Amino acid sequence: MLDRLASLGFEIEFHSHAQAILSVDFPGALDELDEVLAETRIPITEIIASGGGEAAGTQRMRRSLAARGWSKNKFEIIKIINGIQRESVTHEIDHVRHFESGTLALEIEWNNKDPFYDRDLENFKRLHGEGAISAGILVTRGSSLHTSMRAAVRRFVEHRGINSFEDLAPLGWRPTIRQRREVERRMLRAGSFTEAWSSHFVSDKFGEATTHWRKLQDRVRRGVGNPCPLLLVGLPEGVLTFDSPPGVESELG
Repeated sequence: MLDRLASLGFEIEFHSHAQAILSVDFPGALDELDEVLAETRIPITEIIASGGGEAAGTQRMRRSLAARGWSKNKFEIIKIINGIQRESVTHEIDHVRHFESGTLALEIEWNNKDPFYDRDLENFKRLHGEGAISAGILVTRGSSLHTSMRAAVRRFVEHRGINSFEDLAPLGWRPTIRQRREVERRMLRAGSFTEAWSSHFVSDKFGEATTHWRKLQDRVRRGVGNPCPLLLVGLPEGVLTFDSPPGVESELG
């Protein structure tokens, strides 16, 4: 299952019988995920321009899922006792796919604060408990992508010959006063703008308190989301590219 993704370095974990459920009842869903994720490419240029937020490559992945029927969906759970409404709770999921055999829910956590995992997993748990979904799927930054981010950013900066804040402006990165001061402070120690800005950018935008594979595993191992069947997918270092897709350079200035 998802052998092509595994061969490309994607981290894949199944929990609470998700492997059996997905392989038997949702083989088409696995094929669609394989197609979308195997084609995912995120140019490092887009990461710089996004300032650490959701890169355009992640947005393309979302559009590719939506084109296959994985669309945003709001679930509303209403409890009525003796004709009186006692509770009404809504859960919005970014990607939901309905099949004859059931419904799957999928969230992408590219670079949020890590408590968003708690929200996603608890939503999956509640929806599964109410019979609204058969399994939940979480796609996030894998461990190799997370740990290689600093080297990738530094490689990009060195290749472009970026040696000042002014050199970054055409790429859409404009520092706040706090960011400028922090880079200047690091320059005193690092001795170069390249090293100072690269290390600051990654620690500021992709730090340990953001959504990445280890943080997700920590929660699942503590039982967050249990007993909802879960498929966890970590995007590998290989999704990063140093060649922009058509049109990206012009969009970024």
